[in-house]
Amino acid sequence: MNNFAFLRAENADDAVRAVNANTHAAFIAGGTNLIDIWKYNLRHPELLVDINHLPDCSAITKTVDGGMRLGALVTNADTAYHPLIESRYPLLSKAILAGASAQIRNMATDGGNLLQRTRCYYFYDANAPCNKRVPGSGCAAINGYNRIHAILGASEHCIAVFPSDMCVGLAALAAVVNVTGPNGERRIPFADFHRLPGDQPDLDNNLQHGELITSIDLPPKGFEQNYSYLKLRDRQSYAFALVSVATGLELDGDVIKDARIALGGVAHKPWRVAEAEESLKGKAATPENFAEAAAVILRGAKGYEHNSFKIELAKRAIIRNGMMAVEPESQRPGAKPSL
Repeated sequence: MNNFAFLRAENADDAVRAVNANTHAAFIAGGTNLIDIWKYNLRHPELLVDINHLPDCSAITKTVDGGMRLGALVTNADTAYHPLIESRYPLLSKAILAGASAQIRNMATDGGNLLQRTRCYYFYDANAPCNKRVPGSGCAAINGYNRIHAILGASEHCIAVFPSDMCVGLAALAAVVNVTGPNGERRIPFADFHRLPGDQPDLDNNLQHGELITSIDLPPKGFEQNYSYLKLRDRQSYAFALVSVATGLELDGDVIKDARIALGGVAHKPWRVAEAEESLKGKAATPENFAEAAAVILRGAKGYEHNSFKIELAKRAIIRNGMMAVEPESQRPGAKPSL
């Protein structure tokens, strides 16, 4: 039995103050990942600070620039099925619905989704060396069974991948994360929120201890006309991505005016390469041009004994998803994009 204290916070300042005062304290909202890690005996909070009753964190609202703000405590399900998210940001809605199960989406919060830990087998095995769990202990995945692991952005210390689907959509949309903490409020561009492992793989993101996500801002542009989210996995539901791709296009006829491509399941964070997106501007939306962009995105990709197949899989997924974004109707069951 793990003994712990429980505090219900009535406002963000109280929540931040409580967690900041105890290095073994944690915020809890849906708890869908925290409880898993606790059950695996990987984390032992001394204090849980319940943030479910914080004001102004449980709604989806419009922002002054014409975008949308997702309260950190809004559930994944409520976000995915919100009429304005479905109509203005269908790429995000589809990404959310590709993740987890209906039951988990009903509990998991938008803020918590950004903070989930890797699903690396060795991270969850307390008897295996893992630099993410115990810094300096080694990475068992590098020479172990690494089928689900990274092909981009990895280091000699860690080849784990970030598991979220929602975050791949947020990366493609260039969302902004709003946080509050001991030193006040700040806004973090989504590309800067998560980290690559480097020599500190135990750090998944750039939050400081005691900082709390309060909301996530979506920009006005949602690519609602031409978008697609493709998730390739071992089974059709309740499985993490081997490779996923979020694509948003702005087209003028068949010419690309703007493009966003983000990958999941391949790195320690959602993977975007601005050079590849820029290279598509002014070009026709064709498989050949998406293949050229894929080559830029996958530049430097490195496979290991069991996951080298992911490099070719990612290339094909980028091409296929690009064409699906050109023809959103092709995403209906049984339909195929014209390649």
